[in-house]
Amino acid sequence: MFLSNIKILTLIILTILNYYTHAEEFTGKVIGISDGDTITILTNNKKTKIRLAEIDTPEKNQPYGKKAKKALSDFIFGKTIQVEIESIDRYGRTVGKILLNGLDINREMVKAGHAWVYVQYVKDKTLFDLEENARENQLGLWALPESQRIAPWEWRRGKRNMKKESNLSFQCETKTTCRQMQSCAEAKYYLVNCGLMRLDGDKDGIPCESLCR
Repeated sequence: MFLSNIKILTLIILTILNYYTHAEEFTGKVIGISDGDTITILTNNKKTKIRLAEIDTPEKNQPYGKKAKKALSDFIFGKTIQVEIESIDRYGRTVGKILLNGLDINREMVKAGHAWVYVQYVKDKTLFDLEENARENQLGLWALPESQRIAPWEWRRGKRNMKKESNLSFQCETKTTCRQMQSCAEAKYYLVNCGLMRLDGDKDGIPCESLCR
């Protein structure tokens, strides 16, 4: 009787552990790449947006943004991956680690120089060693001129501050050339909010380089 109860208790514990393990992990096919750190996967005909945990890649309109997106796409687009869930962010995205046949894609993005370690949210401190090695060997984004190597969170903060400032003093359709711009913030406003692409002649995401260098 005692042994029987032990077996039952063991079975219950194993069932509970199995439930929680699988509740924090799932698999799916990658059907979309939003940027270098955000993807969409399909699981049982349900789409889920996944934000790669602990890393941050350049924004789409930031230098190296498109290359970071392509790098992630080359790794996993169209493939079946495993997601180890860490949390749900304020945008409703699942945040987690992406594994492809056991390969940690989050780490691979940092290792190859396609991503920054997301300092505010990092848990795995060994990621800093990978980032340092990529920087020393000028891999990926670390081959960019130093003036273009802006941490994505600082780039986003700059855009928010620029938008606050710009909304008070700048208006679209009043200026069209770099000569008319009075500051880098004004040039960035016209590029981002007015779509004045001529300000970014070399397509590196930085307008009027005489002002923004």
